[in-house]
Amino acid sequence: MTTATTVETDERSSAAASADGAKRLSVAERAARGKAARAEVPRRSHGDWEPAANRPDPVELLEEQAKSRVPDLVPIRYGRMLVSPFAFYRGAAYIMASDFTSRPRTSLNAQLCGDAHLSNFGGYAAADRRMVVDMNDFDETLPGPFEWDVKRLIASFAVAGRSRGFDAAQRDFINREVARSYREWMSSFASMPTFETWYSRIGVDELTQFRSSVSAAAVKRFEKNVAKARTKDSYAAVAKLTQVVDGRRRFVSNPPLVVPVHELVPEATAEQVFESVRNAIRGYRRTLTGERRHLFDRFEFVDLARKVVGVGSVGTRAWIALFVGRDDADPLIMQIKEAQPSVLEPFLGKSKFANHGQRVVEGQRLLQATSDILLGWIRAVGYDGVERDFYIRQLWDSKGSALVDVMAPRTMVAYARICGRLLARGHARSGDPVAITSYLGRSDSFDRALAAFAEAYADQNERDYEALREAADSGRIEVQTGL
Repeated sequence: MTTATTVETDERSSAAASADGAKRLSVAERAARGKAARAEVPRRSHGDWEPAANRPDPVELLEEQAKSRVPDLVPIRYGRMLVSPFAFYRGAAYIMASDFTSRPRTSLNAQLCGDAHLSNFGGYAAADRRMVVDMNDFDETLPGPFEWDVKRLIASFAVAGRSRGFDAAQRDFINREVARSYREWMSSFASMPTFETWYSRIGVDELTQFRSSVSAAAVKRFEKNVAKARTKDSYAAVAKLTQVVDGRRRFVSNPPLVVPVHELVPEATAEQVFESVRNAIRGYRRTLTGERRHLFDRFEFVDLARKVVGVGSVGTRAWIALFVGRDDADPLIMQIKEAQPSVLEPFLGKSKFANHGQRVVEGQRLLQATSDILLGWIRAVGYDGVERDFYIRQLWDSKGSALVDVMAPRTMVAYARICGRLLARGHARSGDPVAITSYLGRSDSFDRALAAFAEAYADQNERDYEALREAADSGRIEVQTGL
């Protein structure tokens, strides 16, 4: 079984690492380790799901999370989660992590995304400005049993399939394709040279197999979505989120979704906040490499606003900061997002990183093929006097998401294969692909088990969604909808 000690060890190095002086295992020994894990946790056991007798109330878990969040934003989070069972699932990573603790787990660790649902994959611009597809949300990242990520991903397809009205046979096929893609790509990565695995990535322009396996209408939607994503940059963000006031560019107020700092606090306090941000930026720039510090130093901090983001993240402190370079026509908008402890930490042990912003950044760099060149972290004191951890990235960097709500079964199958491949690549970079491949084997035993788990957990997700609905109807929780 995985313990917190094992997790912390794996956060320092993968099972096969040796450059730090650790004993190097042979390929045969690594494969034997994976095979031995089958006796510990049989592959078919992953298909079982029954809620534990002492399972916590899911609403209580969400209320527990809310205690560390901005109180006036929590009702928005609940409102977004109540849009549908799929929206609920997106915000329920803590609930699922809690559920995993009641089931056996392997000792085959990798860096987990921690919230690997299908909407946390998408396109963005790599450092060479080519569009790539990859995982793109790492707030919950932490080392742990590889199958936790796989289960969350496949269950998300089951929930999304129900949302789209797919029948049981269609969903079962999609669920199996996620697992099969993960298993077969993990096998490929296990046999690749190390650097080939590390550099493996999927460019948007290279998705020929995706284009050839979906309908013409789906291809057209895909191309339109990619074209739209390419235009999402700091120039587009400035056009949408700012205006010129008294000769200076400022964020436009759109409460409660976007609120400039001077509307949150008195003017005198706002000046203190600005000075605090400038100090924090000096700390942030030290987390960048030298040439990137040189690039960032060409920009001047101008304005700050609070911005509501996501579904599960609503209520955490997320800011957008406006910078200008050569002049007002040379903008940069950065997101400064609070990094709270991972939802996995109560169950897998604390991160080795003292700063949770660093935990997110280091995990992202491990899992992604290429990351935002301005990705970094800080610890800063807010206007309430409380010190918190944050990570910083460009707000829009040609980021695009899959159009799940219009996917036909064929399109979701193709997308399932992409997500399975990307998750396998991330785990192969951070864990031991030889051991994991040996555990998974060549048969579809693991695929069938996880497909069954996904459907059973989709049932559980619907029950939890109804529990939140009942809490809203009874007045137990406050809900704000339409935002």
